[in-house]
Amino acid sequence: MTAFLFLADGFEEIEALGTVDILRRAEINISTVSVTKNIKVKGRSKIEVMADALFEDIDMDGADILILPGGAGVSILDIHEDLKNMIKKHNDKNKWIAAICAAPTILGGMGLLEAKGAVCYPGCEGDLKGAVLKEEEVIVDGHIITSKGPGTTFLFALKIIEMLKGIKKAKEVAKDMCYSL
Repeated sequence: MTAFLFLADGFEEIEALGTVDILRRAEINISTVSVTKNIKVKGRSKIEVMADALFEDIDMDGADILILPGGAGVSILDIHEDLKNMIKKHNDKNKWIAAICAAPTILGGMGLLEAKGAVCYPGCEGDLKGAVLKEEEVIVDGHIITSKGPGTTFLFALKIIEMLKGIKKAKEVAKDMCYSL
């Protein structure tokens, strides 16, 4: 399994780095991808990370899932037309897409949540155009996974594992982290 998680300055560190860590524990090949022209990306709490790759250097066809973290970086992700084209192609192939916090608003703006259950950071619901708003912390509808925010990162990442590798693997990873699933 191969995953890409996209980073832009202002990304929510817990959502991005927590998800990467948890997916790697499940032996999912996840790469962080900078959508800026710089391999170094600074999060909302000013934590600077080195992305694994620049956007222009990745092969989208190799990805089983595209992951969008939240934070102020969502506005940068949302204006990155090549990323949105990649998301659209991925969606058209019914491949997995996951977004947490404010990032589901990108999918909403693209019309990808039309008539789908979804959740996002409280206050961003108006941007989930056409979605059936839910209250749960993590929602899976079809091939799209959405989650509320930083505090739901573990559930979000474990749900991704469950969808890609099964509930048994998700429970195994959760147990190894002393987390109750």
